[in-house]
Amino acid sequence: MTKLTSHKALSFDVYGTLIDWETGIVTALSQGYPDLNFPKADILHAFHNLEKDYQSRYPDLPYSQLLAKIHPDLAVKLNLSAPAEATSQQFGDSVGLWPAFPDTLDALKRLQKHSKLLVLSNTDRASFAETNRTQLPGVEFDAVFTAQDVGSYKPDRRNFEFMLKNINEMWGVSREEVLQTAQSQFHDHYPAKEMGIRSAWIVRPGAIMGEQGKKGEEVWDWKFNTLGEMADAVDKESSGM
Repeated sequence: MTKLTSHKALSFDVYGTLIDWETGIVTALSQGYPDLNFPKADILHAFHNLEKDYQSRYPDLPYSQLLAKIHPDLAVKLNLSAPAEATSQQFGDSVGLWPAFPDTLDALKRLQKHSKLLVLSNTDRASFAETNRTQLPGVEFDAVFTAQDVGSYKPDRRNFEFMLKNINEMWGVSREEVLQTAQSQFHDHYPAKEMGIRSAWIVRPGAIMGEQGKKGEEVWDWKFNTLGEMADAVDKESSGM
């Protein structure tokens, strides 16, 4: 049976897995609409549907610009007043302010003792760099691959192919030696399974986005509620317990 510790590289989705993007998005939207009074689920469902559409239509648009483009349409969906261009840009530039989950930093530092850590994210380079600086201080990822680098957004297989090609060229790591570690079934686990990449599902209980699929349709090789739980499992394996 394959062990968690047999993987030489962990490929992380960031937003939804390491970063609490749902809180970040709602907080960023409320900056432009201080009297915002909608259920969080309604906001996030509307956002998620728009994001999927825009990522399909504008695959090479950097994520911060994509967010700014989504913002006016999100306002329409929620029957809010039309935002000023500067307000939409502020929403687009908010990614670096989205908070990390409480367990993320400690878990990453523990996991880094056992495997290389890489990022495979639907964001752009500048937005992720700001996230790394402000929300994940002290964490040095061994490689960072963004949608901006690839010219497409997950779940497009090209993003995973780009990652596999690069880690093989850089480190000699094969498809069988990388573990996709993510919350989103839609963005990460379904395409990973299609491509024969093993995955660890970080559920983040209560998460609304990521289309976790109908009951019984979730796909994963390992399943943990938090990244901290995954780090505990890796530590346990490594100690021989």
